[in-house]
Amino acid sequence: MSGETKFILSIDQGTTSSRAILFDQNYNICAVGQEEFPQHFPKSGWVEHDPEDIWNTTISTCKKAIEKAGITASDIAAIGITNQRETTVVWDRDTGKPVYNAIVWQDRRTSETCKALKDAGHEAGVTKKTGLLLDPYFSATKVAWILDNVEGARAKAETGKLAFGTVDSFLLWRLTGGKSHATDATNASRTMLYDINEGRWRGTLLDLFRVPESVLPEVKDSAADFGITDESILGAAIPITGIAGDQQAATVGQACFKPGMMKSTYGTGCFALLNTGDKAVASKNRLLTTIAYQIDGKPTYALEGSIFIAGAAVQWLRDGIGLIEKAEQSGELALKADPNEEIYVVPAFVGMGAPYWDADCRGAMFGLTRNTGPAEIALATLESVCYQTADLLSAMRKDWGEAQETVLRVDGGMVASDWTMQRLSEILDAPVDRPEVLETTALGAAYLAGKFVGYYPDLDEFSQNWKLEKRFESHMQDDVRQAKLAQWSKAIKSTLSYRP
Repeated sequence: MSGETKFILSIDQGTTSSRAILFDQNYNICAVGQEEFPQHFPKSGWVEHDPEDIWNTTISTCKKAIEKAGITASDIAAIGITNQRETTVVWDRDTGKPVYNAIVWQDRRTSETCKALKDAGHEAGVTKKTGLLLDPYFSATKVAWILDNVEGARAKAETGKLAFGTVDSFLLWRLTGGKSHATDATNASRTMLYDINEGRWRGTLLDLFRVPESVLPEVKDSAADFGITDESILGAAIPITGIAGDQQAATVGQACFKPGMMKSTYGTGCFALLNTGDKAVASKNRLLTTIAYQIDGKPTYALEGSIFIAGAAVQWLRDGIGLIEKAEQSGELALKADPNEEIYVVPAFVGMGAPYWDADCRGAMFGLTRNTGPAEIALATLESVCYQTADLLSAMRKDWGEAQETVLRVDGGMVASDWTMQRLSEILDAPVDRPEVLETTALGAAYLAGKFVGYYPDLDEFSQNWKLEKRFESHMQDDVRQAKLAQWSKAIKSTLSYRP
């Protein structure tokens, strides 16, 4: 890089909003643009986005960030993209227009398809190749659903006229004016079509899920040459040199580069990743094996546990039942709860993720009395995120088999709440570290992009710049913790046995 001041633009396209963040060479945030966009729920368990909303808010937020920073697009050295994973878009190669709404990772419409494949004995083979479980969460059955349910789509796909991608691929296609149809290994590893051991799309999986090879993007490293933006979009031709799924980008942003390091992101859902190095550890506790990042052709693997509802539970308190007006009020309300009330909320609004993987159960609340009010429900809702994290950590410890103490690095919207992070530490009986830079997902994408163009240093030097803002440590009595976890376990078992 030359001596002139330049910036890295990180596009952070999430489930409920799109953001653009400009970073300088010292990883400082210089400007942020953010816009929410609508969620669509056509049927129970279905979740969709309009891809045009994703595109429009992405470009709008990029322009806002550039304007706020008082720079021009030509001052940007590179772009990194991080995205909601598994969310599936299929578009027409000629027009660039989607043939159907994006089917979101939370969507459960293909539950029966997954069940049929499980019943036919396919899950073990799928897991061996992909590290994933047969679940509607992943992209493969979503792609097939679109091809089967949009008139003429399968015929067009078979003749190479349609393209599939996770959100990163769709944005990349649009940003480059249709010149680049690619993704990175982290996003590919979430499709249930990619062999994470051999590093390629697997024909047997394409046949099983009935996805034509012609719709697939090219798979590259997480730091790579993905193409150049069309000058007309942002005002300059800017190289796009970093892509990673949001949870993997957060792993990079948290500098979890050594085996045994662990991070958990609390956004719409909660996602915990444990770095397992160059070894893909097969889980015996229904966790996922995934690619954490891939640099210079070498994948680094992770064990992952996915909780579908975390921050979304706070949104439910606000938008669903009107207990709070702003998300940050949840912790304040929880402080007012009667300590003698023992309420347990299991937020299975779209089923349960790891380590249970039950697509069909639905949310429940246990222990209600006449004294139960908004404060008690708010407390139980926040605690549900802590309990679910404890379930993940327990499963990871069993799979990883290491006796070392776990320190959890956290990020995402919910971690701004001191109350929630303190309770998380107490339920986990482990230290919880909150970094100075909470925008770790965007930082991870920016770092990957900047590293490729020589703007940022190697992994070791980057990790030395990680700074702790606050450590939370448990002061809860062990017998109290165990009693709470036992009650949570009862609530989970009751929820899993319920079918609407």
